[in-house]
Amino acid sequence: MSDRPHTPLLDQVTRPADLKRFSDAQLTQLAGELRAETVSAVSVTGGHLGAGLGVVELTVALHAVFDTPRDKVIWDVGHQCYPHKILTERRDRIRTLRMKDGLSGFTKRSESPYDPFGAAHSSTSISAALGFAVARDLGGVTPEGLGDAIAVIGDGSMSAGMAFEAMNNAGHLKKRLIVILNDNEMSIAPPVGALSNYLSRLYAEAPFQELKAAAKGAVSLLPEPFREGAKRAKEMLKGMAVGGTLFEELGFSYIGPIDGHDMHQLLPVLRTIKARATGPILLHVLTKKGKGYAPAERARDRGHATAKFDVVTGEQKKAPSNAPSYTSVFGNALVDQAARDDKIVAVTAAMPDGTGLNLFAERYPSRCFDVGIAEQHGVTFSAALAAGGLKPFCAMYSTFLQRGYDQVVHDVAIQRLPVRFAIDRAGLVGADGATHAGSFDIAYLANLPGMVVMAAADEAELVHMVATAAAHDDGPIAFRYPRGEGVGVEMPEQGKVLEIGKGRMIRKGARVALLSFGTRLAEVQKAAEALAAKGIAPTIADARFAKPLDRDLILQLAANHEALITIEEGAVGGFGSHVAQLLSDEGVFDHGLKFRSMVLPDTFIDQSSPEDMYAIAGMNAPQIEARVLEVLGVAKIGEKRA
Repeated sequence: MSDRPHTPLLDQVTRPADLKRFSDAQLTQLAGELRAETVSAVSVTGGHLGAGLGVVELTVALHAVFDTPRDKVIWDVGHQCYPHKILTERRDRIRTLRMKDGLSGFTKRSESPYDPFGAAHSSTSISAALGFAVARDLGGVTPEGLGDAIAVIGDGSMSAGMAFEAMNNAGHLKKRLIVILNDNEMSIAPPVGALSNYLSRLYAEAPFQELKAAAKGAVSLLPEPFREGAKRAKEMLKGMAVGGTLFEELGFSYIGPIDGHDMHQLLPVLRTIKARATGPILLHVLTKKGKGYAPAERARDRGHATAKFDVVTGEQKKAPSNAPSYTSVFGNALVDQAARDDKIVAVTAAMPDGTGLNLFAERYPSRCFDVGIAEQHGVTFSAALAAGGLKPFCAMYSTFLQRGYDQVVHDVAIQRLPVRFAIDRAGLVGADGATHAGSFDIAYLANLPGMVVMAAADEAELVHMVATAAAHDDGPIAFRYPRGEGVGVEMPEQGKVLEIGKGRMIRKGARVALLSFGTRLAEVQKAAEALAAKGIAPTIADARFAKPLDRDLILQLAANHEALITIEEGAVGGFGSHVAQLLSDEGVFDHGLKFRSMVLPDTFIDQSSPEDMYAIAGMNAPQIEARVLEVLGVAKIGEKRA
């Protein structure tokens, strides 16, 4: 315990109601203690540090002024919620963040009544808050009751169209609703777009020091219980608004910008809003991501995501890697292709570093486009780039590409436009849990006519698939690859163009054929080694393509083996389902083939290490070995030997 920070006030807080007895000066002290506790906890667990440090004062102020969990505070995106979790009956478990059976790194309804809405993808909070506000006004019932609905939305999250769809609707409905725009000039990457420029102008043009002084003076204007009454409060709010035309036009009363780290501004303004707000209101607060922890403030991403680290130095405790990450292999391979083809361009949605496109952007800044947190726009933008004669690579995480699915269908696939989808974070991703797992892209892409779907079995294969996508002009093409390091294979000097719809034989064996799609191939090979000790030598093949399928390879495997097992890092309805359809259509099952399909289970798997999550999913080498023994009818013999 000696390395824990000294937190005398925080030690008195179990739940937000405990904050009500503190003076404003004590709340300021409490914020400092909460910041120290957040840094200490994340140093042990790793996780999203910078976003939470930026909202420490705001978190304390909100819980001190409002009455959670009756009042619903929705964090958008959930990266910001660690300090909130510490104040809401979860401090004793905060050092289990993102671990197996521990606290989620995001808000999660099943975890706590203080998390009214799950938020691990962005830009959903205003829609959710409006839903709570309407439910409240129409007599909805929840165990904690329904009070105010407060959306805390980051400036990056505000760049998505969904936030404006919700604001447009909220302005029309005129329900009492509080939106706090947490403007830290940064979401995950530096912000992009006209909205960011607009926010910058708002506070560049504001007489900020005067505003600060006025806000501090407001404490004396508003002695409890607001003796000056509604008129004075209204005038104060009116005097503080220095811009916000865009938000006013959408039907919101705009207040700000105010200093989100100054409790003398936050507390009186939030108290006034709570006492006086009628319709929708937007409070614009300025914060600094990583605030109060020097190593985070110095980092380019303000300490967005971090491994375990040393609190004093900020140095991260990362194990040395044995192989390059798939993400960096993709980034380098794309730069290599772009050097030879000036029509190649790249599109990402607020994740240039996460997708490896930072490498591309450094080399070819005019050919790299970060569209902000706007996957729908990113996909359609890519479609039109393709229609305009360029070769767009649309690089998005599998879990985020889901947000642009209608655009993939309508704007890309139906029009047969050659958009190249680079799908990172395929399969189970570990500490971020179910919200970030890339479980569904095989199924949701392989059912689209004309779509080519590939999965890299290792980092060398990924280089070839980048080359294949660059050369493919006949409709859309997608390739998927996981988070983390490759398997350490020898890397090709240059990617070669693969024949579309052709897999590869890895090794020939007998009785059972294992047909792998994606990076489970390494586990399949481990399983085969274990089976060899039992006198079983399976055939192993790498499908490479889920669409179009390698019909000849699959039918040959089916004809020459008793059993065929497919293995993929995706949900039911993907590669294995397409193989089963082919075998069914060809009448193969009429002749007694034993077929099994190993897919992710029909459940959302909670966070753990990727290896542990795949064990839960039943897709590591021991489970693949067990499936082979079961299908060949020798499982019982294996049990007796053991």
